[in-house]
Parts: sequence; C-alpha cells; structure tokens
Amino acid sequence: MKIIEKFGDKIKGILSAFDRMIIKGHLRQFFSTSGKMYFLSQENVLLKDFGEYAKEVTRQIKSHVENIAQELERPLIYLNSPKISKEGTAMDIQKRDPVAEGLICILSTLEVCKTLEVCKNKETEKLELQNSWRKCLYYYFYYLDREFGFMHVKLQTWFPFEIQVYINGREYISKQLDKQGVKYERYDNSFIHVDDIGKAQEISNAFTGRDISNMLNRFAKEVNPFLGRLEEIFQYGYFWCLDQCEYATDVMFQNRQVLESVYTDFVQYALLAFKCEDVMTFMGRKMHHAFSGEIVSDIKKRPQGVRIKHRMKSNSIKMYDKYSVLRIETTINDPYEFKIYKESGPEKKNKWVPMGKSIANLYRYAQVSQAANGRYLDAITLAEPKRESIEEIEKICNRVDTGKRTFSGMNPVSKEVGHIFLAVMNGANHINGFTNASIRRDLFPVAALDDKKAMNKTTRIIAKLRAHKLIAKIPRSFRYKVTPKGIRIMSAALAVKNLWMTDSMKKAS
Repeated sequence: MKIIEKFGDKIKGILSAFDRMIIKGHLRQFFSTSGKMYFLSQENVLLKDFGEYAKEVTRQIKSHVENIAQELERPLIYLNSPKISKEGTAMDIQKRDPVAEGLICILSTLEVCKTLEVCKNKETEKLELQNSWRKCLYYYFYYLDREFGFMHVKLQTWFPFEIQVYINGREYISKQLDKQGVKYERYDNSFIHVDDIGKAQEISNAFTGRDISNMLNRFAKEVNPFLGRLEEIFQYGYFWCLDQCEYATDVMFQNRQVLESVYTDFVQYALLAFKCEDVMTFMGRKMHHAFSGEIVSDIKKRPQGVRIKHRMKSNSIKMYDKYSVLRIETTINDPYEFKIYKESGPEKKNKWVPMGKSIANLYRYAQVSQAANGRYLDAITLAEPKRESIEEIEKICNRVDTGKRTFSGMNPVSKEVGHIFLAVMNGANHINGFTNASIRRDLFPVAALDDKKAMNKTTRIIAKLRAHKLIAKIPRSFRYKVTPKGIRIMSAALAVKNLWMTDSMKKAS
C-alpha cells in the first residue's frame, strides 16, 4: 500500500476486517399469497380465525422467552422508550452482573413493523391475509458468545416472525486471538495494537469464506419455539440476508499525536480533491450517463474526532479517526450496485450479475469493500502533511549557528523569501540540481546576471539555505539539491502563501 511506503515509520500495522454486520432472517414463503394460504391449510386455520390463532402463537413465544430468562436467571426488562439505548442497557447489566459466556439479558420493546393481518378486500369483498404496518413486541437477546463476543438477536413476536442477528467482526477476531494467546489492545471497537498483526488478518480472511448459516440457525431455534413447526410445513427455515454490512481497514499509527499530525491534511484533501468521479472509482464503478442517483460528500465533527463520508446512493465509504487508528470503512446497504461472478440464467452459465443480499455472498462483500478501502487509502496518501512542516517552518524563523557563522532567520511568507523558494523549487532543479548561475536567472533581472553584486548575493542566499538545511551540496560538484526537509518546508510555505493570495483575490472581487 502507498500509505506504508510514505508513512511506514509511523504505522504499526494495517488490519482489514468486517465491522458491524446486520443479518436478517426471512421466511420467504410468507412473501407470496400461495405460501400464506398453504401455511393456513396445513394448520387447518380459516382466515376468519387467523387473529386468534396468531395471538396464541405469540403467547407461546412470550412464554418461551420468559422461561429462558427464569432458567438462566437473567433479567427480562421492558423498555418503554426508543430513546433508551438497548446496547448501553445490556452493557450496564453485564458490568453489574457479569456472565463469562452466554445470555446477558433479554430486552423487550414495542416497534413498528410489517406483519400479517386478515383484511377485507374492498374490490372482491373477501378476506385476505395481507401485509400491514402495526406495532409489535420485539425481544432483544444480548449474548456474550464464545465465538462472536458481544452480540444480539432480535425477534419479532408476530407473524411473519422476522429475525435479526447483529455480530461484529472485531469482536470475533478478539475471541479468536484470545484462544490463540495473541495479545492485543483495543479502543472501543478498534485494535490499536496487535502483537501478531498477520495472525489477526489471517483470522479475518478465514471468516470471509466461512459459512455462518449454521450459527444463525442455532440462535433462531433457541429464541423462536415455533420455528420447528414452520420448517416442518415449508421444509425450509429462515433465508439469511445481509441487511447492512460494514467492512473497515484500520491503519494503526504509533500514537494519537502521530495520527493527528497527518489526519487534518487527509480530511482537507478528501473534502477538496475528491469529486463524484473519484467516489465512483473508489466503489469500483465508472461514471456513466445512465447513472441515476445522488453522490454526496459531507463532513461531521464528533466527540471522538472528524468524520468525512462519501455516499453513492445508499452505499458509502467514510474516513474517521479513533484514538490512534485511521479507519476507512465501506458500508453496503444495496449490494445490487456491485457485481458477482456466479452461475446464472436458464443456461446455468457463470457470468457477472448484480450481487444479492444472500449470506452466501459474504466473501464478495469483503472483496468489494476491501478493494474500495484500498483505493481510498492510495488516493488519500497523495495529501501532503503540513503539520510537521509548520513546526519546521517556525524553526527556520530563528537564527541558526553553524559553529563558524551565525545566519539570521527567514520569513517564509515574505515576498523576498517566497521568490527565493520559487526559484529553488523550480521543477528543473530537482533533476540535476542547480548552480549559483541557474537560480540567479530567476532571482535577478537579465541585466544583472553578470553583476558581481548579484553573484555575491546569490552566494549568501545559498549559504543561508544550506545553514537551515533546506538545500545540500552535491559532492564533487558546484551544484546543490533540495533536501527532503527543504521540500516539506518550502512546499508548505508556498501552499500557505498561495492560499492566502487566493482568499485575498476572492475578497477583492
């Protein structure tokens, strides 16, 4: 990666892995009229009796959940406000009454959802089992799982009993590192240090190719006692879909101060330099006349730091800082914007088709997201960090003593010094270096090129630049070259001056 080439001495490692994953389970047979009617016929339930039948099934689910809480002696709490953080409540319970493994608590709350209800069709004047929106009781099961760490399962208690599983890739990696005895440090949901970063990446890569449907089915059967009957009728259980998926690449800097020295420049560069075409490129897409949708970039200041986000329709890529970690994160809500190579069509041939939400496509989510993060990191590396340069600029304003002679400081934003910096930073001077005569052409009028005073003044300027270590003499020659320090300082000073001039011109106009 280019960021390693440029900032390798400041970086401890890079880890790419899944972050937050929201997986939903759907009983697809309830999506069709024939599937709904087949279910009712198998249960010998008339449409007019569906309401009472559904209430009885919901009562069984509630009783089952209450029994789980009693048997495991874990709290079952009703939350009467959506403003109460469910995750925060579960974490507080874990702190007060910790479990080493298993169920932490069960939280219940009312939420608006899509359910099945019997309604009268106004046109046919017949009863139909239709989808409708209403409030329904949900249960949130919070676990400290052996494999996936802190996670939760959300269950709808009314038909069609949709289920949601939340897992976190960083939690999973932590559990696997614990098993293998690899030490690490975490800040919130990010690793700031891992003793064996290669092992952590190996665990992450293995997870992308793993079939987690068995784990999902295990949790579903544990929380939904009616699932067995549904599987008996339909010969199939939940169909698992990736409803939302975050994949993050974390660049672990040596410490917070080192990250701060470059992060502001990254944010400014991303906000000013990245255009719609660039955002499309990061996402592996090309700008096309047929593309319809919004591409929006915005910046937000949070208590933890600054976040910049680029959104392409409902998918996004964002950059933010978490303590000493620079995180690039791709979020996929709509996978149909991307392609997957798979068997498709009546001819059953492999070809590139729009990617679906099936859990079987987990590996492709990782491929698309990791590539997007990598392209973003390569682009952001083009930003020139100015914070260190500003500190160095302050130093050249002071006098410097070489042991033989004392040289005065330089005012980097003065007209005279700016003229000198422009002459020295001329592109041609970076190839073969420069001589007294070559920069004298840029510093003085043509009439004064052979003037002795001009030659002597140029000599003094070169000596002063050397004293401040902005240039260095090329051995066995009369030529000089700009040092890396000189490039940083003079580029930053000229950039600041150009920015000031641009602002002045805008105000004047």
